[in-house]
Amino acid sequence: MISVNDFKTGLTVEVDGDLFSVLDFQHVKPGKGAAFVRSKLKNLRNGNTVERTFRAGESIGRAHVENRAVQYLYSAADEYTFMDNETYDQFSLSGDQLEWELNFLQENMTVNIISYQGEILGINLPNSVELKVVETEPGIKGNTATGATKNAKLETGLNVQVPLFINQDDVLLIDTRDGKYISRA
Repeated sequence: MISVNDFKTGLTVEVDGDLFSVLDFQHVKPGKGAAFVRSKLKNLRNGNTVERTFRAGESIGRAHVENRAVQYLYSAADEYTFMDNETYDQFSLSGDQLEWELNFLQENMTVNIISYQGEILGINLPNSVELKVVETEPGIKGNTATGATKNAKLETGLNVQVPLFINQDDVLLIDTRDGKYISRA
């Protein structure tokens, strides 16, 4: 058990039989009444985000999730096959479990698998990945004052806004948390 006063971003807790990751929290001490903790939690099983309020000092269960390094091998239909780097066991996840992650997943990429008591909840990507631009319009010199962007389609199918100097076949560094352009690789 853990007190809600000890919440940290990224902490995994069990509330009402579901597993949640703490995205954000705020300790509130009103002038009148008891203190409480307002939190934003992400359900690790279905990806939904909920806001919950707990009384200060309330205890909830702490969930110990396991992270293991795995390698993405290939996809077939709507199944994505991974291999455990230690045991060489192979397993598949459905496209529904990897909705956002598919924008960044490349063959032979190493990611971390998140599991809880043998149940696979999803994967953790690195904070940034290198992806190649497969389609973009050429930037026209002199058509901007400052900070203009254009659309670029990457090798995984993700569309991002990039500066005008980016050309087709450039390799870009993309943030996997929000899908935005960071820099050229």
